[in-house]
Amino acid sequence: MANKHTWSKKHFVLVHGVCHGAWCWYRVATHLESSGHKVTALDMAASGVHPKQPQDLKSIVEYVEPLMECLGCLGQRERVVLVGHSQGGAVLSMAMERFPEKIAVAVFAAAFMPGPELPFHSIFEEHSRRLDYDMVPQYRFDDGPDKPPTYILFEDDFLASKLYQLSPPEDVTLASYLKRPFPLYPDQIKTKEEMAVTKGRFGLVRRVYIVCDQDLLMMEGLQRWMVEMNPPDEVKVISGSDHMVVFSKPLELCACLEEIGQRYCS
Repeated sequence: MANKHTWSKKHFVLVHGVCHGAWCWYRVATHLESSGHKVTALDMAASGVHPKQPQDLKSIVEYVEPLMECLGCLGQRERVVLVGHSQGGAVLSMAMERFPEKIAVAVFAAAFMPGPELPFHSIFEEHSRRLDYDMVPQYRFDDGPDKPPTYILFEDDFLASKLYQLSPPEDVTLASYLKRPFPLYPDQIKTKEEMAVTKGRFGLVRRVYIVCDQDLLMMEGLQRWMVEMNPPDEVKVISGSDHMVVFSKPLELCACLEEIGQRYCS
């Protein structure tokens, strides 16, 4: 990894995936900050230590509000490297649509990458089609078994075997203590509209995709399918990483992020 004298200082804003929180970036944030960069790791609503409860959220817009508030408070000329992991990529796309002028480059790390011609629901359907039966996460049906599921929650065995299989065991334990349910929103039409992006705004932001080749949840084939269907400006590969690249390959991820920041931030 480059030392702190090699790269000019950048501001990295980090967005977690479902059932996780800002805590999952602790290794990456430590390395980036030790190299002299500014790092903002955010809890989305009802995630991490955010005070809201999952049942309080009525829409995906409420879930992503912490990121929108962060970007809205940036200085007039400040631009960030926005990084999303897993489902955090869908959060990135919403931010790119709303604040394209605040984002120098968006980085999708083993993440959903929607676009104007590739909506999130199409990626989700393709993801579901490729999943094996034993790789389906746990759903909760608080409204009754005949109603749509209300939450996703990763069981400990699922975390260890499908997301963290190459990560340090202490990070699996950490996740088992800190994970929170992720709410699902029943009004699918409304959610599709809220997550829609356009070439005129989303398309203004340069994008880099980081492929994790040992990912058992967002399989490499699915990642490369998204890249083909919605081509980014650049594709990088981190070999030997499970889905939780933030734990299994933090130094390699930091090196990628620093290279991306140097290349795309003027």
